[in-house]
Amino acid sequence: MSFITDLFAASDNPNSLGAKLRNKRQHAFESLFFNRFKDFETIKILDVGGTDYFWKDSSLPENPKIEITLLNLTEEKTNHPRIKSVIGDATNMPEFETNSFDLVFSNSVIEHLYTWENQVKMANEIQRVGKTFFIQTPNKYFPIEAHYAIPFAQYMPKSIMLPVLTKTRLSRLKKWDAKDAEQYLDEILLIDGAGMKKLFPGASIYKERMLGMVKSFSAHNLA
Repeated sequence: MSFITDLFAASDNPNSLGAKLRNKRQHAFESLFFNRFKDFETIKILDVGGTDYFWKDSSLPENPKIEITLLNLTEEKTNHPRIKSVIGDATNMPEFETNSFDLVFSNSVIEHLYTWENQVKMANEIQRVGKTFFIQTPNKYFPIEAHYAIPFAQYMPKSIMLPVLTKTRLSRLKKWDAKDAEQYLDEILLIDGAGMKKLFPGASIYKERMLGMVKSFSAHNLA
């Protein structure tokens, strides 16, 4: 039973399917990254919505050339000497000048902004403050909705999804807290491939596949 629980847990559980897929994507990202920045003396990275634990299996923080800044609405705890945390808004970053960072990175954040207008603002700010970027988001049309691990949940109205999340264990074998469920159902606006191309014109799109289907998209200009 613990194996099944771990498998369908959120991606911060290292034994979850989400974590395993994320690690595979991270490997693809790092291959692009080191090819692009191999001759740089210093590399400044902004991780929008990032966490300290996301980078614990990555080789980047151990590289003395690299400095990672985590940007979140609240301070993110970090003990790593080359990872620091700042408070800010992904849709409006006046504290950073144009091209302040060599790379802006973001993993499964841009779909949490409530509206398309906010997603456009975040994308524009990323392309303003970063010389390059790598931005990932789950595919709107993948059959299993990424946040709830429920098939076709993205097509169900809130009036159905709320009791499913809070009164059953269909989502990741647990009952959601009502406040958390409400917030997720309000804030998540999934994006498809065409949407990512609109947000990041001219970007390459890395497609992460599962069972032959596209599970997520990563827009980048590292190629």
